[in-house]
Amino acid sequence: MFKSIRTFIGAKNHEESKSFYKDLGFTETNLSDTLSYFKIDEKLGFYLQKAFVKDWVDNSMLFLEVENLENYYSLIKEKNLTKTYKRVKLSKIVDKDWGKEFFLHDPSGILWHFGNFKE
Repeated sequence: MFKSIRTFIGAKNHEESKSFYKDLGFTETNLSDTLSYFKIDEKLGFYLQKAFVKDWVDNSMLFLEVENLENYYSLIKEKNLTKTYKRVKLSKIVDKDWGKEFFLHDPSGILWHFGNFKE
């Protein structure tokens, strides 16, 4: 019945954020001058808007479940995103009672949770 769910996120600097998400491994489909769709596979994606409302962006979080968190973390570290983008922050992997996760702030401050759940 359902095919996907997609969120909208904002960008303080639209071009910088577009570059960041491409460097992160997402594929961009440009929909207009102010809107792009970024996907990581056929069913996982989000819309990036050329819109910045500080309270909205500062409170935006996304969770992406990955199969092998340690391998994905290594891939992210190898990309040196924290050096390329001055406002990007990457945490270490943390153990939780439900599984493991790490955090990545995008150039606008959107907080990404990357994790996997215990079996």
